[in-house]
Amino acid sequence: MKHFFLTWLGTAVALLITSKIVDGFEIKSFVAALVAAVVIGLVNAFIRPILRVLAFPITLLTFGLFTFIINAVTLWLASALTPGSGFEIKGFLPALLGSIVLAIVSSVINYFLRVVE
Repeated sequence: MKHFFLTWLGTAVALLITSKIVDGFEIKSFVAALVAAVVIGLVNAFIRPILRVLAFPITLLTFGLFTFIINAVTLWLASALTPGSGFEIKGFLPALLGSIVLAIVSSVINYFLRVVE
């Protein structure tokens, strides 16, 4: 359970850092980042697997590069599912850049959280 909360907090911090780096990727507060982390987790758990199965032929043809598009779409969808929460992505390009930056920042934060445990 401790690992779950640390991952949740790490993702929220990564969202805040990503919002400072990527224009058009907005997080208004830490509470909004916590809500966004939950919504992103739910979208990744339920919708992303369906998108990956449907997009498998395209992903295969592009040698996996289409996965970046799937990540951007799921992030953009999570933003669309939380109107007025303080989490907003203004367009596809910020979603694409945000998904890349978020993956890198989350990986670094989660690495340090694992070292602390």
